Amino acid sequence: MDTIRRLMEDQLKLSRRLQSRVRELEDERHAPLAVVGTALRLPGGLDTPDAYWDFLRGTGTAYSSIPEDRPGLRAVYDPEPGRPGRSYVDKAGFLSDITHFDADFFGISQREARLLDPQQRMLLETAWEALERAGIAVRRADRLDVGVYLGMMASEYSERLEDRADLTRIDPYYTTGGGLCFGAGRISHVMGFRGPVLSVDTACSSSLSALHLAVRGLRARECRYALVCGSNLLLSANLMVSLCQTRALSPECRSKSFLASADGYGRGEGVGVLVLMRLADAEREGRPVLAVVRGTAVNHDGAASGLTAPNGPAQQEVIRAALADARVEPGDLGYVEAHGTGTALGDPIEVGALDGVLGAAIRARGLPLPIGSVKSRLGHLEAASGMAAVLKTVLMLRHGEIPAARSAEDGELNPHIPWERMGITVPDRNQPWPAADGRRIAGVNSFGMSGTNAHVVLEAYRPPAAGPRAAPAAPRPELLTLSAKDPVALGELAASVLGHLKQAGPDRLPSLCHTLRAGRAAFAHRIAVVGTGAAELADVLAAAIQRPAPEPVAQPPRRLVLLLPGEAADGAPAVSCLAALREICPALPAAPGGDPVAELAAALGAFGLPVTVHRGEGPVRLTWEADGRRCTAPLADPAGDLPAALAALFTDGADLRLDPLRGSGAQLLGDLPTYPFQRRRFWIEEPALGQGPSGARADDRPAAPDSGDPVAVRSYLLAELAAVLEAPGELDPSRSFLEAGGDSFMSTLFITRVEENYEVGLTAEDLPLDLPLTELLGRLADDIAGGVRA
Repeated sequence: MDTIRRLMEDQLKLSRRLQSRVRELEDERHAPLAVVGTALRLPGGLDTPDAYWDFLRGTGTAYSSIPEDRPGLRAVYDPEPGRPGRSYVDKAGFLSDITHFDADFFGISQREARLLDPQQRMLLETAWEALERAGIAVRRADRLDVGVYLGMMASEYSERLEDRADLTRIDPYYTTGGGLCFGAGRISHVMGFRGPVLSVDTACSSSLSALHLAVRGLRARECRYALVCGSNLLLSANLMVSLCQTRALSPECRSKSFLASADGYGRGEGVGVLVLMRLADAEREGRPVLAVVRGTAVNHDGAASGLTAPNGPAQQEVIRAALADARVEPGDLGYVEAHGTGTALGDPIEVGALDGVLGAAIRARGLPLPIGSVKSRLGHLEAASGMAAVLKTVLMLRHGEIPAARSAEDGELNPHIPWERMGITVPDRNQPWPAADGRRIAGVNSFGMSGTNAHVVLEAYRPPAAGPRAAPAAPRPELLTLSAKDPVALGELAASVLGHLKQAGPDRLPSLCHTLRAGRAAFAHRIAVVGTGAAELADVLAAAIQRPAPEPVAQPPRRLVLLLPGEAADGAPAVSCLAALREICPALPAAPGGDPVAELAAALGAFGLPVTVHRGEGPVRLTWEADGRRCTAPLADPAGDLPAALAALFTDGADLRLDPLRGSGAQLLGDLPTYPFQRRRFWIEEPALGQGPSGARADDRPAAPDSGDPVAVRSYLLAELAAVLEAPGELDPSRSFLEAGGDSFMSTLFITRVEENYEVGLTAEDLPLDLPLTELLGRLADDIAGGVRA
């Protein structure tokens, strides 16, 4: 009997372990994801989350006339619907500027920047902004575990290069500047990511389909962070004419979601980006959680009445699947951001599908379900429409408010939808989130013209219960660091941060400084200030702004020397210094005990530079070399000395990791200024309809000097390279080919031009692109001098 009892007990234990493991696997399969950063470019000049929220709470739309720089769209306009080859659309949700871009910031040559689809340019900028708002410092060499998931259905910019009678304007960037796959790939390449990169085209549901894939990738731990992007631009007359010929577009050029006057959709353009990560990781890393993605689902209409016709039963299926993935009941939903294109066919089918899944629960709880669609105010952003909808929903969940989805001037709701029976409403005024057990949960619909349907369930973030509030710590010196790639940008950034400092209270200041130190990449032009309290920091920063910006350090510190008093054989100075260091830097990684000197060196090494210990006279201090200067910083009192030492190292160009300086309770903030891009205009003018692009530009290149004059050849090569890169001024010979914006394509074009005049014997392996231009062009000139003039 004892044996049987033991076997039964062992079996019970095993069964419990298996049940526990099954629950773990199920929880992992349904793990919630945190939205930790956002960025956007939307019609009406909306370029920050705060501006978008103000717009949503206000009135009016973002529709505008066709811009002057879209002559093709203007040329095909005819107000009479049905004219062959014509469009009856003269308004849409247009972005205010798509021509300007900071190519230097992203290391892209002027030539390539001009040929890049503006969508790729805006995706780079918004991806960077979203990551900064998430507090994720992007250093290319770090190869961050970031996946990029892009929804994008058209790239029309390269059409202006097409002329079958003259292909001289087609160069390598025709491929990489316009292909849909390169939008996502370029983000990962420029920023050095190593996670999955996927471009998704399911027409209007593209970006929500991309979000679904990102959620699956994060839950499967294919990446730690995910950038989810949606992008759309209206550049080509071809698609506009085609949509008008199908009568898909409203003659009034506006989506009138759920209204009796609905007669088609109004087009729009824009870019939206989310940063997602697993919620547990976000909480562990102290990131700003804006909302929680509970579940997603994707399916297809299948055998519908037509390829582009909506299918109500399929829409019900995808909503049910998303609720199941989210582990949310139909009655838990407090709002649905609908697809709502404003078509006579689509709106009744969509509302009917919502009623089929949610109706019984809505009526049982006795609380109507509000729905809306931002398309009525922004336009239908097609491939990016899902991002506009999710960004809106994230803001609503955070603020606990539902903006009006129609105005009094819009007229009656669609009479073909039985609103009263269904218990579904379209709010005509801003209203608080409906009260239901303290949770705020919303669904977002997105349906593609090709038949792909997507639904996502989001919830407002509820932080874990906080423990007892600690007594306020005594004010201590805080280090504030700022940097940029040029002095103008640094001045703009410092001025923006100064405004935040002036409003920061003592509870917010440690988080503000921590975010700007640890959540931003460091660039060559730098400011570092130390102060006790926001007012002192603001005064010191204001004074630093007024001073001329110092030149970047050419030879930054690579290592530190820790000098300890030579007579202290017992290690007492190291012990006291280490104890003080750990008190002010609780985030320092733990080190094995035993040797206090080794522990102190390891603790200081956590800031990014290797530390060597020397014995000498005087107090504890740090020394380093920068640009041939020997610098010393005391460390006898770490509370005040360490921030000052790190400030000096930072301004000397050291590659520091300042995360360990994070004070107790400091969090990463998502509402601080992002990088102020210094944009220039890059644009290919659109040829008039019926004409191809203008021919190749006249070749006014100077004559090549004699190969026997190496000085003249070097100057000629530098000028040729500047011409290939379309550099706005003289190239800096101390920079590398890559730093000047070059790549393998530019290298090929450059060598091809040189070979028109000289014989070149060197191979690509002989000319590595990371060499300074002085050395690279010197090697090439020496090789030419030994060759024969063509």
